[in-house]
Order: sequence, then C-alpha cells, then structure tokens
Amino acid sequence: MSQVEDCVNIINQSAKNFKPQVGLILGSGLGQFCDNIETQASIDFDQLPGFPIAGVGGHAGRLIFGQVGKTNVVVMQGRAHYYEQGKADVMAVAIQTLKAIGCSSLVLTNAAGSLLKEASPGSVMLIKDHINMTGVSPLFGAESNKRFVDMSDAYNPSLNNSMRSAAKSNGITLHEGVYAWFSGPQFETPAEIKAVKILGADAVGMSTVPEVILARHQELPLCALSVITNYAAGMSETALSHEQTIAFASKAADTVEHLLVSYLNSQS
Repeated sequence: MSQVEDCVNIINQSAKNFKPQVGLILGSGLGQFCDNIETQASIDFDQLPGFPIAGVGGHAGRLIFGQVGKTNVVVMQGRAHYYEQGKADVMAVAIQTLKAIGCSSLVLTNAAGSLLKEASPGSVMLIKDHINMTGVSPLFGAESNKRFVDMSDAYNPSLNNSMRSAAKSNGITLHEGVYAWFSGPQFETPAEIKAVKILGADAVGMSTVPEVILARHQELPLCALSVITNYAAGMSETALSHEQTIAFASKAADTVEHLLVSYLNSQS
C-alpha cells in the first residue's frame, strides 16, 4: 500500500469519510483563518505517512476538516519548504492526498516580498504566474509522460476571477503579479532582486511553486495569494527577518480571512 493510500485510510477513519471540495495551504502567520472553520476533524501531519514536518515558525503542521459557509474544506495549516531538507518534492504526498480525498481545487497562500512600491507590507497579491529561479522541480524522478506538465494557465483563470470578485465585494485592494521562487533560506540580494525585476517578477518568496507544479501534475486547478510582508532587498532600509514576515502576515490576516471566506462561499 502506498503512503497516499495509507493517508487516505487514516483520514477517512478520523474524519469519517468527510469529502472536501477545496483544499487550502496556509502560509506563515495565517493560522487564525482556521477560526472560521466549523471543524469536523483535525489530524497532525506526524500521523500521516509522507506528510511534511512543518519546521518553520508560523506553521502549525496539521490538517483541519470542516465547512466554511456551505463549502467543505480541508486546510493544511502549514507546509514544508525546499530549503528545509533540499527536497523539492517534500509536499508531493500531501498534494496527492488532497486530490485522493476529493478536492476539486486548491488555494495556496504564502508570505512574500514585494517588488512593487504600491504593494506595501500588509497588502495582498494574486499570483498570475511564476518564475522558477531555483532550477529544480518536484517532478525530478517522476515516471511516464505525465511528468511533462503544461504550465500554461497554472494559476486557473476562472478561479482567479472568483478571487477578484471576492476582493471587489469586500472592498479589498487585490494587487496582481508574477511570483519568483528562490530556494532560500537566506533572503535574496539586492542584485538578485534587480535581476528578477528585469525578468518580470513582482514578488519573491521561498515556497508555493513546488506545490503549483505538483498540483498541475495531479490536474488540480488552483489559485494563489501572496501576503506581502516586506519590500524586497534593496528597496527599504528595514532589515529582512522571519520575525518581520510573521508580524506583517499577522497584520494582513484579517484581510486574507475576509477574502478567503468570501471566495469559498462562491465555490459552494
């Protein structure tokens, strides 16, 4: 039996065959969103074989099953990152499990640095596309022609429109842009930021892109949000730190909460 099959069996026993429609992966500092869930069950990652150990501050490391409005959801409260063990596919079993238990779409969130002056810390950006600056893929070693994934419209246009509508109905300014993935854990240099700005990036971060590739491999449509926690290197006098990331993610948490609740209500 595979790890995914083991995970499905454990989840079905614990969550009593609960069938989620939407899977959410929450980034740093956004745990309070889970207060909106009418919780049916909760499972720690360490009970699920192949699930990541969330080793970063602001990542709780559990799956939460329940409803937001009329929409059945499963929330990954935390994720693992490439920089933790140097494994780009560290989220593979988790993404495959979300598909196997019935999710028909995903919402990904992250904390990111902004390259746009108008997208200041505490604001939210809808990711329209990404640039992979790491040179690695979570599909290294995958077999069959299914590994040759089409990354056009990786961020689903229809789901993006739903997120735009949710922002508009709540009076939320939703910036939009291209996300550049760097491996981390060190922050980017000012020269690296200048380089990716020339390439067309509007935000930078250390996550999300592997999950997007894995989700596309599983034919799961998705949309993604960046919570802007800082200006990128060289754009501000403020020293970059993970503590700053957590602080500004928490500051933006109310905005993201309203946005996600409205979005999920539109998905029922």
